Amino acid sequence: MNDHGDLERALRKAVSGDVDFSTTARALHTMDASNYRRVPQGVLAPRDADDVAAALTVCREHRVPVVARGAGTSIAGQATGVGLVLDFTRHMNQITALDADTRTATVQPGVILDNLRNAAGRHGLTFGPDPSTHNRCTLGGMIGNNSCGSHSVAWGTTADNVHRLKVITSGGERLSLAQGWEGAPEGLRPLVDAELKLLRTGFPELPRRISGYALDALLPEHGVDLARAYCGSEGTLAVLTEATVRLVEAPRARALAVLGYADESAAAEAAAALLPHGPLTVEGMAADLVRGAEGLPRGGAWLFVETGGGSEAEARARAEAIAKAASGDGAVDSLVVTDPAGQRALWRVREDASGTATRMPDGSEAWPGWEDCAVPPARLGAYLRDFRALLADHGLRGTPYGHFGDGCIHVRIDFDLMSEEGVRGFRRFSEDLAEVVVAHGGSLSGEHGDGQARAELLPKMYGNDLVRLFERVKGAWDPADLLNPGMLVRPAPLDVNLRFTPLPRKPVDVAFGYPHDGGDFSAAVRRCVGVAKCRTESTGSAGSGVMCPSFRVTGEEEHSTRGRARLLHEMLAGEVVKDGWHSTEVREALDLCLSCKGCRSDCPVGVDMATYKAEFLHHHYEGRRRPASHYAMGWLPLWLRLASRTRTTRLANALSRVGVLAGLAKRLAGIAPEREIPRLAPETFRGWWLRQPSRKGTQITPPSDRLVILWPDTFTDHLSPEVGRAAVRVLEDAGLTVFVPGSGVCCGLTYVSTGQLDRARKVLSRTLDHMEPLLEGGAPVVVLEPSCAAALKSDLVELLGGDDERARRLASAVRTFAEVLEERAPDWHPPRIDRPVVGQTHCHQHAVLGDGPERRLRQKAGLEGELSGGCCGLAGNFGFEAGHYEVSRACAEEQLLPAVRSAPPSSEILADGFSCRTQLEQLGEGVRGRHLAEVLAEGLR
Repeated sequence: MNDHGDLERALRKAVSGDVDFSTTARALHTMDASNYRRVPQGVLAPRDADDVAAALTVCREHRVPVVARGAGTSIAGQATGVGLVLDFTRHMNQITALDADTRTATVQPGVILDNLRNAAGRHGLTFGPDPSTHNRCTLGGMIGNNSCGSHSVAWGTTADNVHRLKVITSGGERLSLAQGWEGAPEGLRPLVDAELKLLRTGFPELPRRISGYALDALLPEHGVDLARAYCGSEGTLAVLTEATVRLVEAPRARALAVLGYADESAAAEAAAALLPHGPLTVEGMAADLVRGAEGLPRGGAWLFVETGGGSEAEARARAEAIAKAASGDGAVDSLVVTDPAGQRALWRVREDASGTATRMPDGSEAWPGWEDCAVPPARLGAYLRDFRALLADHGLRGTPYGHFGDGCIHVRIDFDLMSEEGVRGFRRFSEDLAEVVVAHGGSLSGEHGDGQARAELLPKMYGNDLVRLFERVKGAWDPADLLNPGMLVRPAPLDVNLRFTPLPRKPVDVAFGYPHDGGDFSAAVRRCVGVAKCRTESTGSAGSGVMCPSFRVTGEEEHSTRGRARLLHEMLAGEVVKDGWHSTEVREALDLCLSCKGCRSDCPVGVDMATYKAEFLHHHYEGRRRPASHYAMGWLPLWLRLASRTRTTRLANALSRVGVLAGLAKRLAGIAPEREIPRLAPETFRGWWLRQPSRKGTQITPPSDRLVILWPDTFTDHLSPEVGRAAVRVLEDAGLTVFVPGSGVCCGLTYVSTGQLDRARKVLSRTLDHMEPLLEGGAPVVVLEPSCAAALKSDLVELLGGDDERARRLASAVRTFAEVLEERAPDWHPPRIDRPVVGQTHCHQHAVLGDGPERRLRQKAGLEGELSGGCCGLAGNFGFEAGHYEVSRACAEEQLLPAVRSAPPSSEILADGFSCRTQLEQLGEGVRGRHLAEVLAEGLR
């Protein structure tokens, strides 16, 4: 095999697409969503089929293998490779035709499924198969894996919905595959004709048989469907460049019946009996995978059964009929939902199981590998009992869920893949489970493909003769074995190339405590299993999500949460990214992380990239000079207190409005030249508080259930004191006694966000010294700035350690403005504002604090409407730093600014965070957002 340089030069001469052999590109593509890791030589994002053909020619000449990749969400390892990775998501991602009359669409392989469904939806159509990754998986990946999804009981697998495929073989031959032998590679038909008996007897009959090659689709009685036979071949036969797929009529209305059962076995036994009712879905999951059972009917396991109809009444009637039938067949409770928003909320519970399942209830890790076996639906209950028994025999744990109506079960199992003995146990269990699946007439894979995880065991399912035929068929298509070698035929052993192998076995020295990962930074990074929810192009409905704003702006994998986690993984592994904490590749990828913390809540496995970024910056700059912005904005509390004490705020404001001086100051401070420097308040909030005649600013009043401590955060104190004054007015109107502590308290947010963690510890320790006597009476601490509240709730404890009782006490005392009113003044009625609202839920509020009390308070005040999701893009110091302005603006343009521009003139613009208000003022043509406290205080007048 030639060196990377020769291959890279040859590709650059041959193609017009993006050729990337950088350390970053290689590190980003070492893994998919499986347990496996293979390091590629480089990555190509082809622009068209000609690029694909040229790349295959170059790779054939250089004897370099090729793997075609979509969103990289494969769970069996088939989207990893040691040669050239073809990334179709960047350029070959278009819908080239959509014919509503013939109900077909022609797409390139990088088209995201939801983009196709949205385009088809305008004609009342949809693409039937819909994996839980529907908002980021690609059609090419779905065809490669023969993906299914929750609606397969109604609309089948991807293979059932494919009409024609255009592919290019490793030899450069361009073929068009449909029904009939036309387009077949030379030698394929004689192979099939010689083995008709084997093909007629060797394949089990069940709806979710995804394992192996679908050669029975080439039988004469099955219409010799080449396109169907290609589906599920995992990129091992030819490279897909275009697909014409069939669309189905989308029901005008849908209803969801959620059926509660005592346990998963009862739900599994009942699933097959529901199929005669013609449901669109029959999905199952147990309580272990539900973060909170709120909204679900009683039970220890549930079936999600969707129905369709021409009207809401028709869909509801069908759902109610199913619920009635289920009540006589073991269901202990049921719920029928027709409201689309309610259905989406319930479906999110099911879809997030793919991530939730990666952790056991006690927080320990669980892994794929036997993610999606399938058996005949009528045998599902018996199979689950045998599966549970096998887990117990091997001392393993796992919680099954999945497509009960199709007999397909997903499960993550707590394999020990970090030790040699644990890996041997993984192999033993895999071999034993394959025997159980086959004994029940099942398929080793029911949705995600065999890849490296199961292909080695295909002889148990198909026998040696049929597996040898698979190898000969692969040879007819790809005689050079160029395409995804090691998958499906002549596979690599299932216990090699594990992604955990190069990771350090001892915890690395870190600053944060990582309490949910046993203090192990490597375990925290391993949280990312590659399900790629961070790669979605939109956050969905208003207020529904934040993650990942920088990816939605750039579309680059390295700016997704998954991409950054992959780079951190490779940094710890030390094979591709070799500079450890000093890695420039990791620093550059983290540079556009807004530290919005959206992934902390939106990522199904709870990756917290904001914390990982702070950790990395802490080590990266240890003993080294930092960027100017870290000293200017990281030390912001210090500079603002200094300006206040020296009474130079007015002078600072005046100088910041002198163009030449402001430009020089921004350049020296690392601030983006496009930004205006915020004005400092002439009088701080603390200053105002202390000069009020009735205030006892230096002593706390005797504890009572009406006492609240109002935290004077840096932003409220020095930049938005009007927010603090308004909050005092409202809290006192609610009958609460307000106390404001001294100016020595600080949440340490700016030091944490810039990775100055040693200084953050000192600041927080000093804060605890000051706050300790104030917390003895149990008074809540009201924090008006959401980012500061989130820092006290999470960073404080995680940075100082879980053993610090003072830190835990302060964190547990923190309340938001609306939260304290709801808890301490439940009978208080806010003034009626009766205006529509627009704005954005602060990203830290969404991720760490939640906004239920805020929603309820707005409703009581007559502030109607939903706040948008996403992130404003300023995100503290991020949007002010030089080089971030365009990304910051693009984030604001995603949801916040369009919502404000389209709002009625009478709308109240809410923005509880100082960053959000500043972004609105600077990018929204002077629009002034207000804290909820300000709006309510004005209403009191």
